[in-house]
Amino acid sequence: MLLSMAATDPAPVTLVVGDEELLADRAVGEVIAAARAADPGAEVYDLIGGKVELGELTRLTSPSLFGDSSVVVIRSAQDVVKDVAAEIVSYTANPAEDTVLVLVHPGGVKGKAMVDGVRKAGARVVTVTKMTKPAERLAFVKAELKRAGRTIGGDAAGALLEAVGNDLRELAAACGQLAFDTPGKAIDGAAVARYHRGRAEVSGFTVADSAVEGRLGDALEQLRWALATGTAPVLLVSAVAGGLRSLAKVGGAPRNLRGGQLASHLGMPPWKIGRAQQQLNGWGPDGIARALQAVARADEQVKGGGADPAYALEYMIQTVVASRTGR
Repeated sequence: MLLSMAATDPAPVTLVVGDEELLADRAVGEVIAAARAADPGAEVYDLIGGKVELGELTRLTSPSLFGDSSVVVIRSAQDVVKDVAAEIVSYTANPAEDTVLVLVHPGGVKGKAMVDGVRKAGARVVTVTKMTKPAERLAFVKAELKRAGRTIGGDAAGALLEAVGNDLRELAAACGQLAFDTPGKAIDGAAVARYHRGRAEVSGFTVADSAVEGRLGDALEQLRWALATGTAPVLLVSAVAGGLRSLAKVGGAPRNLRGGQLASHLGMPPWKIGRAQQQLNGWGPDGIARALQAVARADEQVKGGGADPAYALEYMIQTVVASRTGR
């Protein structure tokens, strides 16, 4: 997470390191905002590393006759030529008083000597590596909505991740839409489904959740809606299969495991385990096995083994719900 610098002066040199573009852009934006909070007239020079010429940094950071302050941003700093890299390291050791320098580097080997030199020279370092863990992205969603003065529960945040995917720019945009378009303070799963069920993933998972929870009417209505809006039958089968496999994994897990140990054992994020534990009510091993058999038959039929994919899907949903109740 980035720390807001709106109320403090920015460091003379800031190094933003990492390959998460959204967070890198935000880090740069916060430095610029802090500089302009101190001096609204600060001029911003936004440069691309491979195009920075030797001596250009010295020219841009030279004292102004009028005492104007400035911000120099060098993106893709790994692409600067060797002499410019040396100029940057030298400047960082003795930065100008009225200039803020921001270097953006994606990490990795290229340009590492410059990065190390800038670090040693005393630059402020902001790390913005990609979020690879579900828990990190879940925390990002909650933080985004908190920034907007809203709250979201774990299940709803998980549903948003399933619907939108892992790209932080898309997640941030989705959070912004929800914060703007939904009333009240808390955002629930119904709001997420209302705005994102048009996507294949959320349509499939919405159908799957309704089916494994025994809500036959809802599941059939959502299934027909998904088909009408172009969701591929094979994705709907896959979503239901995934929901049932989650039930089987959680239901068969050792009873002595809790929290992080259980998540590690199952290879599932905690929020998904929590949802499956709630959905397990009413299910037994035999019922899950019958439901999975029905899914396997539907999978074969929607892939060419049957004449009517819609009928195969409806029959699958009916069988899944009946398997849960034992009828």
